[in-house]
Amino acid sequence: MKRPQGFDRQEVPASAPAPLRHEPEARDEQRREAAPARGVGTVTEPIPVIADPPGTPAAPPADAEPVRAPRTETSTDTSPYSRLPTNREIDKALRAARRERKRLERGEVRRFTKRSRRRRIMWLAAAAVVAGLVLSVVLIAYSPLLALKHIQVTGTARLDAKAVEKKLSDQLGTPLPLLDQAGISSDLAAFPLIRSYTVESHPPDSIIVRVVERQPVGVIQQGAAYTLVDAAKVPISSSEKRPDGYPLIAASGGAADVDADSGFAAAASVLSALPADVLAQVDTIAAKTKDDVSFTLRGNGATVVWGSAEDSSLKAADLGALLKSAPGSSRYDVSSPHSVTTG
Repeated sequence: MKRPQGFDRQEVPASAPAPLRHEPEARDEQRREAAPARGVGTVTEPIPVIADPPGTPAAPPADAEPVRAPRTETSTDTSPYSRLPTNREIDKALRAARRERKRLERGEVRRFTKRSRRRRIMWLAAAAVVAGLVLSVVLIAYSPLLALKHIQVTGTARLDAKAVEKKLSDQLGTPLPLLDQAGISSDLAAFPLIRSYTVESHPPDSIIVRVVERQPVGVIQQGAAYTLVDAAKVPISSSEKRPDGYPLIAASGGAADVDADSGFAAAASVLSALPADVLAQVDTIAAKTKDDVSFTLRGNGATVVWGSAEDSSLKAADLGALLKSAPGSSRYDVSSPHSVTTG
């Protein structure tokens, strides 16, 4: 058989190893050999078998079943719908999401209400301190530690202080904040000489009662008895003999708190306005109405026409000056303080 020009095939023993060729060259040669002959009737030789390099793994047989790669969880061809979550898993995920949302909402609320919470805490702390102080004061105030044990009465001249203290002894043993003020007033009302009073607490166990006694302004005659009264016509003492040093009041009507236009109210007002040296000379004062007050002086029996109780301070100054300038006069008229006369 005729061979193509330049093709000289050498016989290679079967036992001889195949020559090593580069893979690209081997592929080109295989393509050339596999190409059909261009001439008619040309017979092609079988393609020579080229042995693989040492260490190359053997190819599997043609009828062998292809080996599939093991399926792993990270395989990219896994479908998202290959495994659907159960209802329990969905509920669990929803609960977790709700918890997370609530946690975030609480964090935002706390962040935006930080200043208001701080103010509220400060107010609550202050209120707690005040409440604690009040509770402590109440517990101490109403405890037996502040029970009344000592009573002291001051300001008495005609009254017996011991008698007043004894009258108030029913308050002993009572805590100072719980003293019965109405009871104290009722006890002191038994003493007509007390015009007013104040009660001072001195913790832990004492009180001081400061009384203001009534000051007598004159004497009124009631039958055969003479009663010493104050400006409110409250009886202070009574005797069958006229007390010395006090003028006899011959006036009608009640006191100023009962009848401000009465003669007694005008006479009492005049006596209260007189200086002590002039008051000591008044023997008898009379007033039928509030505008016709007059009195007589001890010693020479001179008469003083006073008029109404208005401008009593100015009239008292005029009378003092007249008594010094005209001591022997029998009549002093100061009813008009800007035009006084003597006679």
